[in-house]
Amino acid sequence: MIIRQFLSWTRDASIDRRAEAAAALTRAYLYGGLDAGAARDAQSAILALLDDPALAVRRALAQACAGCATAPRSLVVALAGDHPDIAALVLRRSSVLTDADLVDGIAVGCETTRTAIAGRLGLSHAVAGAMAEIGGVPSLTTLVRNRSARITTGSLLRMVERHGDDAGLRNALTLRADLPLEVRQAVTARVAASLSAFAIASGWLTPARGERASREALERSTLEVSAGADGADLARLVSHLRIRGQLNAGLILRAILSGRMAFAEAALSDLTGLKADRVAGLMHDPSASGFAALHRRAGLPPVLLPAFAAALSAWREAGFQAEPGQAKTSQAKPGNATLSRRMIERALTACETMPLAETQSVMALLARYEAEAAREEVRVTAKAMEEKESRETRTRMQILDAEWRLAQQLVSPRPAQPVPLVLQPVRIDAVTIEQGQAMESVLDALSDGLRASVREARAQVRPLAAAPIDLTGHDLVTIDVPSIVVSQPEFDIVPDAVRIEIGVSPTHEADAILDAIPGALIASYRADRDRMRLAA
Repeated sequence: MIIRQFLSWTRDASIDRRAEAAAALTRAYLYGGLDAGAARDAQSAILALLDDPALAVRRALAQACAGCATAPRSLVVALAGDHPDIAALVLRRSSVLTDADLVDGIAVGCETTRTAIAGRLGLSHAVAGAMAEIGGVPSLTTLVRNRSARITTGSLLRMVERHGDDAGLRNALTLRADLPLEVRQAVTARVAASLSAFAIASGWLTPARGERASREALERSTLEVSAGADGADLARLVSHLRIRGQLNAGLILRAILSGRMAFAEAALSDLTGLKADRVAGLMHDPSASGFAALHRRAGLPPVLLPAFAAALSAWREAGFQAEPGQAKTSQAKPGNATLSRRMIERALTACETMPLAETQSVMALLARYEAEAAREEVRVTAKAMEEKESRETRTRMQILDAEWRLAQQLVSPRPAQPVPLVLQPVRIDAVTIEQGQAMESVLDALSDGLRASVREARAQVRPLAAAPIDLTGHDLVTIDVPSIVVSQPEFDIVPDAVRIEIGVSPTHEADAILDAIPGALIASYRADRDRMRLAA
C-alpha cells in the first residue's frame, strides 16, 4: 500500500523531490533491515524508478547502490548500461559486476565508461587485456596509472603498439616501477621513431640519414635500458628484440664495443640456442676458433668476424680477470656504458687487412662508432671538469663565508662594561649676580675659552633699534663651543660641541649662556655650593 502511494506521489513530485526520495528508498532497502514483504515491495519500486526520465533520479539510484555489495544485480547491471555519467558510477565502484560485465562495458561503452572501468581497484588481467585492445588514450592512461591493476607484459606492449605516439601515455608507462625491460625498450623505440619523423618532416634530415640516426639512437638506448638487469630480464629483452627484428649484428657489435658483455652473451645465447654460461666461456676463450664457431652458429655476417675477434681481444687485454674460484662471466667486471675507442681502433686495424670491397660497410660503421666515442669522451671530460669547477667554487665560497663570519666576530663591537662615573668636587667660587651685572657675572664664572667665545658672539648681536628682527634665522648667531675636557674628574663620554643660539633680546642672554653650560659642570658647582653652605 505504501509503495503504491509512493509511486503515485512520484508522478507529480518535482525532479529534486523524486531524486531525494529515490536515494532514501534505496538506502532503506539496502541498509534499513526491512522485512521480506517490505523489501520485496521496495525493490519493485526501485526497479520502477529506472524508467524515470530524469537523469537526476537514476543518478541518485546509482550513487546509493554503487558501493553496496548486496545491491540487486538487475539494478546494477541496468545502471551500468544507462547514460555514461550514470554508468560510470557503478562501473567504477560496484563489486556486483563480474569481469564479463566489465569486458562488455569496455566493448560497447565510450571513453567515459572505459575510463571508469580502468580506475577500478584490483582490475584483473582479462579486463586489462580487453582495455589494451579496445581502449583509447584516456582510458589506457588511467589504466597504466592504476597501481592495483594487474597488467601483463603483452597488454603493455599492445598499448605501446596502438598509442605509443602519445606522450602522456609514454610518460605514464615510464613512471611504473614494475615496467618490464621489453616494454621500456618499446617505448624508447617509439620515441626515437617520433623524433626521426619530426626531423625528416622539418627538412633537417634526409629520410636515409633520419632512419640511420633513429636506429643508432635506439641501439644506444637499448643498451642503457639493459644496464644492471639480471639474466632472466635480459633473456626476455633479447627475445623481444629478435621477434621485432631489432636483434642484429650491429647491436651486438655495439654491445661488445661498449663493454656490455652480459647483453652480448644473452643475445648470442638466444641466436644460437646455447646456454649463457657456454656462450660466456667461448667469448672469453683467448683462442679465436671457439668464438668463430659461435659466430657462424649465430648466423652473423662473416665479414664482421675480424671486428668481433679484435674487440674481444682488446677487452680481455684491458684487464678482465676472474676471481679465483669464480666463473668467467661478464658480471665479474661490468663494462662501461660508452663505446671504447681502444676496442674500436683494434677492430679497425683488424679490418684494414681485408679487401676494401668486403669491409667497406664495416669500416664505415666502425668510423661512426669511433666519432661517437670521441664525442662521448669529450662530453664526459667536460662534465667532469664542470663538476670539479663547481665543487672548487663551492669550496671557495664556503671558505670565504667562514672567513667573513670570523672577521665579523672579530671586529664587531662588543658591549663595553659600564665604567662607574667618579665625580670629585671642584671648587668654584660663589658668584653673586646682580640684576644689572647678570651677563658679566656669568662670564666671570666661565673658563677663559668659553668666555672668549661668548663675548665674540655678543659683539655680533645688533641692537634692537638698529634693525628689525629677521625671523628667518639670519639674525641668530650660532656659536660652536669646543668640547669641555675636565681633567679631574674624568668623564667616560665627552660632551658634544655646544651650540648656543643668542637672540637679539639682551634680557635673555644669561639664560642662553646657562643653557650652553654642560649639566655635569653645573651639578658639580651646585654640589660644592651646598657643601660650603653646610660647612658655614
